[in-house]
Amino acid sequence: MKGYRSVRIGKDKVSLLLDQKALIKLLILLVLTLMIFIISVGLGDLHIHPFNVINLLFGGGTEVEKLVVFQLRLPRIIISMLVGMALAVAGGILQGMVRNHLASPDIIGVTAGASMAVVAFLWLFSDDRYSLLVSVKWMPLAAFIGASLVGMAVYFLSWKDGVTPIRLVLIGIGMSALMQAGTTMFMVLGPIYMASQANVWITGSVNSVTWEDVNVLLPVVIVLLILAFIFSRHVNIQSLGEDVAKGVGSPIERHRFLLLLISTGLVGTAVAFAGGIGFVGLMAPHIARKLVGSSFGALLPVSALIGAILVMLADLIGRTLFLPSIVPAGVFTATLGAPYFIYLLVKSKNN
Repeated sequence: MKGYRSVRIGKDKVSLLLDQKALIKLLILLVLTLMIFIISVGLGDLHIHPFNVINLLFGGGTEVEKLVVFQLRLPRIIISMLVGMALAVAGGILQGMVRNHLASPDIIGVTAGASMAVVAFLWLFSDDRYSLLVSVKWMPLAAFIGASLVGMAVYFLSWKDGVTPIRLVLIGIGMSALMQAGTTMFMVLGPIYMASQANVWITGSVNSVTWEDVNVLLPVVIVLLILAFIFSRHVNIQSLGEDVAKGVGSPIERHRFLLLLISTGLVGTAVAFAGGIGFVGLMAPHIARKLVGSSFGALLPVSALIGAILVMLADLIGRTLFLPSIVPAGVFTATLGAPYFIYLLVKSKNN
């Protein structure tokens, strides 16, 4: 096959077929991601030149620069990158699994389910002094449970001799509205301070994150991303339809359940620390599909980098262009994503 290269590892026990053009584009996106990361670290109230940022990351720089970079900027930028990757890959998996390019975690209600679970967690485990009775490390589990339950509910409610795009979108929008109503209810029932915290998750923001958040989110997202990349070939089979998948001997329901767990796990952990940053899971896979095609072996890694770029840029704009105010990153992803979703709906209707 022209343009592809076969790679064999471990005495031919593992073989890979690499798309050379896709690999080049992936490397270009990786360099672009690193450039945006360095530029983002240097911009803010205290401007630091990119070369000085690199020097800081390797132990140089002044004490003031170290304080600003390592305590204030790096945690939120790393969280932005991880959240963007998680949401983008989750969206790519969902789109391939249900064979619907309109599917994404926020549109079909999965993000709203995770958000409601986080707000319910704060309501249930806060004492009279407004302190959490349990460790914050349990919050990703709550978000994962909420995302998983909603994802499964939407999928099964949409099933009727298959999942049609319009049915999935309509049921997902309805489920999302129901979850938002539940979120509002828990905000009303909970202490007043919780309303402001809940709004962070509803809008989507990486403000006020700490290294503790990074230490919790980083290993979870890395493990789930690795699993997503390993099982990407199953997404390829799922996207061809049930008849073809059965014909090649694929255990459809088991793989579908596994892929759904990986997707909702990524969404749940992302929402737990950054809130409902919308439309990244919709836009990133679509952009990646235009760059490298529909093979998920290349699509998911490229989607991850595009998602990281989108959220890092959204956070950078929100914390630099409107100083001294800080605008949540979710505002900018929604500003881009909502018109894009309308465009996709109109395009699918015309087709």
